[in-house]
Formats: sequence, structure tokens, C-alpha cells
Amino acid sequence: MKYELSQRFYFEAAHTLRRTVDVEPSLRIHGHTYIAEVTLAGQPAADSGMVVDLGHLRRAIETLRLELDHRLLDEVHGLGPATLENLCAYIWRAMELLYSSKLARVEVRREASGDACRLVR
Repeated sequence: MKYELSQRFYFEAAHTLRRTVDVEPSLRIHGHTYIAEVTLAGQPAADSGMVVDLGHLRRAIETLRLELDHRLLDEVHGLGPATLENLCAYIWRAMELLYSSKLARVEVRREASGDACRLVR
């Protein structure tokens, strides 16, 4: 058995997107409320009883959140086209630097439109 520990955060951001459907509205700058969740998995450490200290995870996520919140995602270095898939990969890369062996899943949702993407190990 293993434990999964998740932390959820949200950010508001705008973007444009080149698509083959809904071309006109997608090319205009438009925004979404994104909800992201980072999940770590593993065994609690014997001394602390924790998979990870949530305080450390929250601080790492806050640093990342500030890179995305109230931004034009088209301008975020290393993101690429602002798709749900690329947002998952961007968050994964940032969290993997700190939690490489424990990182199990990253999910990004836009609840208003019912969209979600999950990147899993």
C-alpha cells in the first residue's frame, strides 16, 4: 500500500489558441479559471509520519502559481501553446524538480467548461 497526498490550487489566466474548430473565438484573447492539483505518492517517513510536509509543498506550489496567475499564458516561458496538456506538463516539470520520486499525478481543470487533463506516472 502507498499513500497519495494532494494539494489543489487555482489561477486565473488568459491565452489565445490556434485551433481548427472555433477558430475566431480561440484566436481572441480570452481567460479561464484553472484549478490544478498536484498528487504525491509514497510511504510516510518514520520520524515525521508524513509523505511530505504539506507546508513545503504549499510553498512550492505558491511559487509556481505566481508564474501563472493573472498572466497571458502565451508569454509564459517554457509553456508552449496554452493547452491543458501543456499546462499539466509545465506544472509536472516544476514539481518534479522537488519531488521527482514522489510525483504521481498533475491535473488541470476548467470547471466552467467541464474540461480536464491528467498527467500520471
